[in-house]
Amino acid sequence: MSQTPLPHLVVDRQEETHDTVTLTLEPLGRPLAPFAPGRFAMLYAFGVGEIPVSVSRISDGQGLAHTVRAVGAVSRALYGLGTGASVGVRGPFGTRWDTAAARGRDLLVIAGGIGLAPLRPLIHAVLAEPHAYGQLNVLVGARTPADLLYPDEFHAWRRPFAAVTVDRPSADWTGRVGVVTTLLGDARFTPADTTAFVCGPEVMIRATARALVHQGVPPDHIQVSLERNMRCATGHCGHCQLGPLLLCRDGPVIGYDQAEPLLTVREL
Repeated sequence: MSQTPLPHLVVDRQEETHDTVTLTLEPLGRPLAPFAPGRFAMLYAFGVGEIPVSVSRISDGQGLAHTVRAVGAVSRALYGLGTGASVGVRGPFGTRWDTAAARGRDLLVIAGGIGLAPLRPLIHAVLAEPHAYGQLNVLVGARTPADLLYPDEFHAWRRPFAAVTVDRPSADWTGRVGVVTTLLGDARFTPADTTAFVCGPEVMIRATARALVHQGVPPDHIQVSLERNMRCATGHCGHCQLGPLLLCRDGPVIGYDQAEPLLTVREL
């Protein structure tokens, strides 16, 4: 992995929502080591700073993509970049979604909001090997219909099974309304033989993982991606500490059997 930001060129900019953009990056010199679904990079906006951003599409001839929501100084600077701009990239960092342990099992991919971004490469990988897994279910929750990411891809995800729900419907919304766990009743899976991958706001992760365990999905077959304030991405500064874990090094993807006792402690 690179500890020095390597210059990359923005070769494509796709506006996803009013505050979210997907940037496709290509190296201007030496390429980074290969990424895997679930891992992240540190993206450096020159003159502003750097933040961790999960990869949302792995190189398939279309470059490496990162989906960024404008919520702070660095993410706003990245959001404002156009094609031809330069970005510094360090990485890859962190743990990946463990698809090897899920082979032959039914899959639940459950996303809340921008949590769909780090799950997207996982969905692509599973769809590329449809016979290696059981039933694939993609369940997505968003605040409003306008906040849904990658809507043009939903038709491909529906061929296995996909469902979407929103918290606040628009006047023309005809789909489901409510939290993402309400979609579990429609999903097609055998709990004891299922692996779940969950990413979104922490409150959504806790509620979803508990619902899955209640339905019989083994906790060690529930993988969650957690977020903390990552600054160095190397496990040295301690800003991303969660109990005994440093999430930039030991995460962001960990098993719910490991995460559950940590997520129940307030202020940890």
